[in-house]
Amino acid sequence: MDKMAMIVYNEALDTEVMEALKSCALKNFTKILGVFGSGSASGFHLGNDVWPGRNNILYAACTQDQSRQLLSCVRELRKGLSREGIKAFVLPIEATT
Repeated sequence: MDKMAMIVYNEALDTEVMEALKSCALKNFTKILGVFGSGSASGFHLGNDVWPGRNNILYAACTQDQSRQLLSCVRELRKGLSREGIKAFVLPIEATT
């Protein structure tokens, strides 16, 4: 495993994101629920009455090929969405213990 995929997404998309992970054969992940943030396209998600909604973050250590496949799956998800946000990032893993 030489990459870390990070997906930040609207909590309403959790089922779709988990299906994408499964289709990429990624079984090991860390998910952080109910995070707050702001995106240029999706706006604020602060979990309150003024800025409702929350995001989730999912991290998965993976190979280069798996990261490419996951990015492709996220691109496909984005095509069918209106305002629900999803972004994927791939970071290098420099060391593990």
